[in-house]
Amino acid sequence: MLNQPFFIPSVIFFVLAIPLLINLIPRNRFYGVRTKRTISNDSVWYRANRFGGWVIILSSMFYILFAFLFPAKGSHDSDFNLFLLHLTAFALPLFISFYLISKYIKKL
Repeated sequence: MLNQPFFIPSVIFFVLAIPLLINLIPRNRFYGVRTKRTISNDSVWYRANRFGGWVIILSSMFYILFAFLFPAKGSHDSDFNLFLLHLTAFALPLFISFYLISKYIKKL
């Protein structure tokens, strides 16, 4: 699994999302879902970061499942199309996550 193109970044996102999910991170300007709205209100901060933690974890899990089902053949793999599929399976769920987080914050 470690030889999959975006496995390590997916695991990093997964691990970084856990403290957000369990409300361990107080309001700050460095780590978490940071918008004017979340920075100005503790309740919005924790709700937005809990939601953000969930969707980022799901996004990471999606790529890990994809990499398991459609593995790259290794570092010597010259199949650019497979690399693009992996890139899409990694990046698209993250972009969707960021979109969902922004929509969620607007609802709060």
